[in-house]
Amino acid sequence: MGAWLELGAAARGSLLLCAALLVVGCAMGLSLGRGRGAADRGALAWLCYDALVHFALEGPFVYLSFIGNIADSDGLIASLWKRWLNFDPTIVSLEILTVVLDGSLALILIYAIVKEKYYRHFVQITLCVCELYGGWMTFFPDWLMGSPNLNTRNWLYFWVYLVFFNSVWVLFPGLLLWQSWVELKKMYHKGTSLGKKFQ
Repeated sequence: MGAWLELGAAARGSLLLCAALLVVGCAMGLSLGRGRGAADRGALAWLCYDALVHFALEGPFVYLSFIGNIADSDGLIASLWKRWLNFDPTIVSLEILTVVLDGSLALILIYAIVKEKYYRHFVQITLCVCELYGGWMTFFPDWLMGSPNLNTRNWLYFWVYLVFFNSVWVLFPGLLLWQSWVELKKMYHKGTSLGKKFQ
């Protein structure tokens, strides 16, 4: 409890915001997934949370990066992004891409799952690759240089925002890629067995 109290009000608020987005995203996804299998319900919960994070957390980061300096701001959203010590145009460029592309793809994929669209796995694979690539390009170059732009001395920024949240953004896209692989394999085998039937 002591570590929680040591956090500033903005940092506590940002953690509560992340938790609230998780609850809302999961509730939305589970509601949209009624009557579907556990894998699709889980995917929808993740995708709703993913879209909320891209639009509600990363979008304001991009905005704040253009109108001022994250390091000098004490706002709720800014406290999430204080892990970046300096303005980095590469990070802002990647975040613009993740807000616009990944956020939009998450919404398209939610629709494709709910409406059982034929393009579901194409979008799912595309989104997952974008998420994994974005995470890699956001953090790995900085790690190679000894993290000069990342605040790795603060436990909240390092263990919660950097390690935990980025692990989640590797785990779920990895699971969804695996799901697409299995489903595409099933479709292929079903198609080849039908083709042999009619020869």
